[in-house]
Amino acid sequence: MSRMQVISDMLPTWASQAGWGPLLLACITTGVVFGALRRVLLARRGAAVGLQVQARATRSQAAGQPAGTRDVLTGLVTRHEFESTLEESAWQVDHKGGAPLAVLYVGLDDLRSINDGFGLQVGDALLVQAARRLSKLLGAEGPAGTTHVARVGGEEFALLVSGDEAAGIGMGARVCSALARPFEAEGQPLALTVSVGLACYPAHGAWSRLLPHAAAAMRHVRQAGGNGHAVYAPAMAVDLREQALLLQDLRQAVERGEFKLLYQPKVDAASLQITAAEALLRWDHPVRGIVPPAVFIPLAERHGLMGPIGEWVVVEACRQAAVWRESGLRMRIAINISGHQLRHDRFVAQLEQQTRQHGIPPARLTCEITESVAMEDTAQTRIAFQRLRRAGFHVSIDDFGTGHSSLAVLRRLPAAELKVDRSFVVDLEASESARSIVEAVLSVARTLGLRVVAEGVETEAQRDILVRMGCDELQGYLFARPMSAVALALWADGSGPGGSSGGAAAEFRPSLFDPTKPAPMLP
Repeated sequence: MSRMQVISDMLPTWASQAGWGPLLLACITTGVVFGALRRVLLARRGAAVGLQVQARATRSQAAGQPAGTRDVLTGLVTRHEFESTLEESAWQVDHKGGAPLAVLYVGLDDLRSINDGFGLQVGDALLVQAARRLSKLLGAEGPAGTTHVARVGGEEFALLVSGDEAAGIGMGARVCSALARPFEAEGQPLALTVSVGLACYPAHGAWSRLLPHAAAAMRHVRQAGGNGHAVYAPAMAVDLREQALLLQDLRQAVERGEFKLLYQPKVDAASLQITAAEALLRWDHPVRGIVPPAVFIPLAERHGLMGPIGEWVVVEACRQAAVWRESGLRMRIAINISGHQLRHDRFVAQLEQQTRQHGIPPARLTCEITESVAMEDTAQTRIAFQRLRRAGFHVSIDDFGTGHSSLAVLRRLPAAELKVDRSFVVDLEASESARSIVEAVLSVARTLGLRVVAEGVETEAQRDILVRMGCDELQGYLFARPMSAVALALWADGSGPGGSSGGAAAEFRPSLFDPTKPAPMLP
């Protein structure tokens, strides 16, 4: 008996008597046909998907890795696989009475600068070594631990630890210690610092939020300077939102004209006469008011915004120098140069263009470059320094004493001065070690024929110590706070209040008002 005959016999008697039999039979037949067709299509689609999965698995197995679970560079599991392990572990906590969990989010603080300075190949080598050290910490060489450490971002890793907050903090300290040891790349040691964030389950919320919360804690550490670990707190998530909003505003701050420069005078240590000024960047936010540089500069550096901001500083400083020149004041201006600017091929050419456009001798511009950037002993850094000096710019190494200077590198850099960091100046009166460090800096400078500037001078006792030691220039609240270009011009004209409130009086060096010729180009 055919299938259609069976269906016809199953029709209710009332349907046949009412004359609806043919219509119902047609509907049922259509349904049967479409159902069969759907099953055929699904079977074919399933077969195709199965073939694709099998092909991917075959390729992955040929590469020696399970399909879709391993990071190609480090061999660690991916974020997706890590989250699967985390979900399973959280289920064990909830239903089997397992121990609490701690997730550590590890970020390598300095990897981007190493990529810029030494190349991506060196950076990749460091990532592989870091992955091995983290795996060793968790004993991940065996099958049981293979999903408990993952690479979850470009320079970021995650670890899953069984235990409470104390266990997580202990592991965080061990991670910092393990990654603090110098790495080896292309035959030379390279040091990294790390920021580690910690979030615990169930104390810090649902398992699905554990990794984002640990990441928020890591970024909190990084914003505070890095090289440490912190436990997640709800306020950190709020901070992330604030950072995101601030970043959106920062991207438009140059176009909206929200930046301005303040100027803090530098004085000659022997005569206490004003000889120069440092241009200090400030962000005058229309709603938030003045945003401290310590807040927005790291944000700009992390998100690649220092290029346009630094270019604006150069243009504005040169424009202001030209305005002062027209009023009869010829004073050197110091500007801070970021590592991003220094590594840009066109940076020195852009500086030269701005000084020519505004009629400013290059020697009237001091480029302050932090010690950490200057000590990146790369060909690119050395070439940038040489170009700056050949073009006639005055080059200063800023924050000296806070990093890890190499005398061999320092000797090869054509700098003109060292700037002692304020952290040593503040402790001069009470700390013998601070005085010893400043004396050592002065000794190195004399040997290399460099001038020394001390910043952060706030008391007369600090001034007297630095003068006795032989510093060349001083800068700080004792002489003047940062002020507008108009205020500084009024002071130079004798119309403004000299010095800061309660500070030491200072006068402008008379030669600043004498007609000057452009400085000769240095060889």
